[in-house]
Amino acid sequence: MLPRLDSIKQARLKLGLTQQKLASFTGVSTSMINQIESGRCQPSYATAKKIFEVLGSLEGQSSMKAGDICSKDIYKLKTTDSLHDAIKKMQQHSISQIPVFDESEVVGLISEDGLVKHMIDSDESQRKKIRLSEVMEPRPPIVDFSIPVKTLVPLVRYSKCILVSKHSRIIGIITASDTLKMME
Repeated sequence: MLPRLDSIKQARLKLGLTQQKLASFTGVSTSMINQIESGRCQPSYATAKKIFEVLGSLEGQSSMKAGDICSKDIYKLKTTDSLHDAIKKMQQHSISQIPVFDESEVVGLISEDGLVKHMIDSDESQRKKIRLSEVMEPRPPIVDFSIPVKTLVPLVRYSKCILVSKHSRIIGIITASDTLKMME
């Protein structure tokens, strides 16, 4: 049994294909693809099957992994760093969250949101005394580098970031802006 015909347009757009490009891959005319997507035409079973096979094949080729889209430059902070250190590093690198490490283990996260809350309650001299271990948020999720990106999109929506590991070593970080790489 084939998927519903009205899913063709959504699958095509998800892959970033034009109707013309899909037509060239399938051997079906651009006009026919347009008519199928608009519901003005019911293709034969063989034509519909061919379209779905091509879309499935292209989707399989484009399934990116976490290791493909993560940013390899990970800025790190230590639990002993101060709130002031975190602010300075975020401004210097124009980033909105930084994982906090204790030795080689990720133990927490400092984000812009969290910093703003603590900045309101402290002055400059206090920010230099407050240790990140006192104010950090919980550790972000850590996923294996081989996890398909499309499974991570919902997780990024609810976490500020996701750390990517390979052989138990953190190799990258994924933020909401990194998921835009899927659209490229």
